[in-house]
Amino acid sequence: MRLFSTTLVVQIVLAIVLAARPTAAAAQEFGFEPPPSATDPALPAALRDLAERIVPVYKDDDSARYLSNLAALQITAGDPQAAHETRIALDKRLRAKEGHSLSGRQIVYAVYVQARATEADEHVAFASAYKQAFRATFDPLDDLTAYGLESAFLAPLEPLREAVQHELDLQRDKREIALEPALELVRAWAAFEAYRSIEGLVRPLLTAEKERRYIDEEVAIPVAPGATVAATIVRPRAATENGKAASLLEFTLDRGSRDALEAAAHGYASVLALARIAGDAATRPRAPFESDADDARAVIDWIAAQPWSDGRVGMQGAGYGGFVAWSVAKRLPPALKAIATSDPMAPGIDVPMRGRIVLSSAYRWVYEMLAAPGDKTANEAARWRDLEESWYRSGRSYRDFPTLPGPGSAAFRRWLNHPSYDRFWQKWLPFGAEFAKIDIPVLTITGYYSAGQTAALYYFTEHHKHAANANHALLIGPFDEQAVESAAAPPARGWMPDDVALIDPNAARYEWLAHALDGGEEPELLSDRVNYEVAGANEWRHAASLAALEQKRTRFYLQASPGGTANALAEKRRKSPTSLTATVSLRDRKDAGWRPTRDRVLDVLPARDGTALFMTEPFSAPVDVAGRLSGVLDFTINKQDVDLVLMLYELRSSGEYVKLFDPAYAFRASYAKDRVHRHLLLAGVRQQLPFQSEKMFGHRLEVGSRLVLALGINKRADQQLNYGSGKDVSEESIADAHAPVRIRWHDGSFIEIPSG
Repeated sequence: MRLFSTTLVVQIVLAIVLAARPTAAAAQEFGFEPPPSATDPALPAALRDLAERIVPVYKDDDSARYLSNLAALQITAGDPQAAHETRIALDKRLRAKEGHSLSGRQIVYAVYVQARATEADEHVAFASAYKQAFRATFDPLDDLTAYGLESAFLAPLEPLREAVQHELDLQRDKREIALEPALELVRAWAAFEAYRSIEGLVRPLLTAEKERRYIDEEVAIPVAPGATVAATIVRPRAATENGKAASLLEFTLDRGSRDALEAAAHGYASVLALARIAGDAATRPRAPFESDADDARAVIDWIAAQPWSDGRVGMQGAGYGGFVAWSVAKRLPPALKAIATSDPMAPGIDVPMRGRIVLSSAYRWVYEMLAAPGDKTANEAARWRDLEESWYRSGRSYRDFPTLPGPGSAAFRRWLNHPSYDRFWQKWLPFGAEFAKIDIPVLTITGYYSAGQTAALYYFTEHHKHAANANHALLIGPFDEQAVESAAAPPARGWMPDDVALIDPNAARYEWLAHALDGGEEPELLSDRVNYEVAGANEWRHAASLAALEQKRTRFYLQASPGGTANALAEKRRKSPTSLTATVSLRDRKDAGWRPTRDRVLDVLPARDGTALFMTEPFSAPVDVAGRLSGVLDFTINKQDVDLVLMLYELRSSGEYVKLFDPAYAFRASYAKDRVHRHLLLAGVRQQLPFQSEKMFGHRLEVGSRLVLALGINKRADQQLNYGSGKDVSEESIADAHAPVRIRWHDGSFIEIPSG
């Protein structure tokens, strides 16, 4: 069953409960003493009396607003027939005005009002009347429209009750209520009462609707001797009656968290498979990633041989499922015709390390994956944080970090044995020229604020690097992980998404699949290879490639400022040499509890030892920046290696710092040139280090804003710690710390910002 979106709850409450303000009789007041709670038995009668007194005098110049409020007043006043007639008039008005069918929230309310009218007119039980109204509404709908309504009908009741309670609390200790708050209270009550009335009726009706529309079965698909993959198959009955259909396959680590019905509602034979690593412990592989490519190929071959399959299989997947799609693409079975992934994992690229720095969260993840039944350790966030901080304070080597018993620790240690992107990692994914062989359509979706962006951009850039004409599109915007998976995130403190960014990535993916698999019209949103939203400009833009997008770059030199003033990002290099020295003690453990905030807007930047800030002068006109951060670091260091971290902010004239991407870009200097081979630094020697970030951004810098670069040394309790000795970093301990890291940033250092 699909989880109900919080965003949709807000939409329902706002649209059904909080309609616009009236324009007439606003000053009028009505006698009303509110009962104490939304569930008080006296409340329905009190509101009925209030609504009966408002109906004769209520007017509004906006006809749609008037009809919406009037229907709520009439149903509350106990006149469902009148409310039903008003809803019919409102529905006609909305269709004529907006030129499209009603939204889910409007249909929920219309069905309820119709049922109440039938109950009163035909003197039947409400359950019978509601079933009749529900059937009359759903029977003519196609599968996709009916599927899209499910979440609207299953809205949680508590937010609606709280809305009523809020309005009652505003009237506490008052004997009169003005028209405006009276309408808000009536609307809140009408919505709450509607959903409360249908709560026990709608689920069985939706279940029957699914059974009428789909064939659902559980199967065990053989993939290897003695091993099977558990799968849920959902096929639309319409496709069964009309013949064979294309299939859409997804691998997941938890079938309960994914919705097999969604693909079927779009007309595909939907196959939701449980990756063997998350299945029966007796037959699962010893670690994640190891069997998925072969398993997926076996499942694809099995699907193609089924009587309901037309031989075409598309793959989609988020996270681990995205990895499986790419892993089987390395083998390219003939039946595989397209893949669409959202924030796909890439072992050796973003797990267990990112920027070649190992993340302790990867240990927690693999421990949970391989834990014995009943072991809840991985769910104990406080315990894991304590493990990280205890290791950090102890000064032990990172190889000593995984101390818990079980196969998860063994798998993690095997990963630590391969700090480079060597054949251990390469065997699971396309590598090098293997990308050129992937000649099927590909879609990758990610966000500027999503941790999954690292792997997503890896797949996209490597595919186009080795196949210049690859049919591979990227969709990226100001999304975090949740928005990539479901819908654009709601506004956060100090940050408001653009209107055009409020898209549903799922809808975009299915529109693209219809184009890739069935020759449908190419989605306008995905009209080129790189499709990105410029946050603040309220505009989607398109480019043929990242290289084309980043062709125009502005270079900013890192200039140390004398006299304690702010360090500068300057477009011209200063004639007189300057430098800035950063010092960090790797023995210091006072920062064990520090973690970066995921807030996108900050009042102040966190003070960290060894972090330097560089900023431009205020911009006199808006500046659009889009692409990846790159540059050359010119420095002298007393170590053979160091982990660096960079972050870009817009410093607004208001004093707020807005992140251009998140998480920050952290990388191991010895792998900046080549993730396959390590190149140690030269201690005590001035050297230059070119870098290309694995993060992309799209942002409009406001008039009066500054661009700010934070450049520091990565030192965190929840990540591997690089002491700079030149040894395997996992083998280093505090005994290798010796003198503090001293790094002098010379004025030859610069960054380049693409003006996409």
